[in-house]
Amino acid sequence: MNASQKRIEIIVSATGESTVQTLGFSGNTCRSASQFLEAALGRKSAEKLTPEFHQCGIEQQQNLKQEG
Repeated sequence: MNASQKRIEIIVSATGESTVQTLGFSGNTCRSASQFLEAALGRKSAEKLTPEFHQCGIEQQQNLKQEG
């Protein structure tokens, strides 16, 4: 997958449980991109954050250190 490609995958198990997975997003943008799907699918039972989620925060902290 190209680094600039963004994709949202919905996986439905045989028991009917669904998983929403975002790929190619960094920081909190994944949450806003998948929010409508999560709302349509119902109550969220768990959330697992990927290293990419924390990537934006680390980059912002590094920029602040360089500026300061």
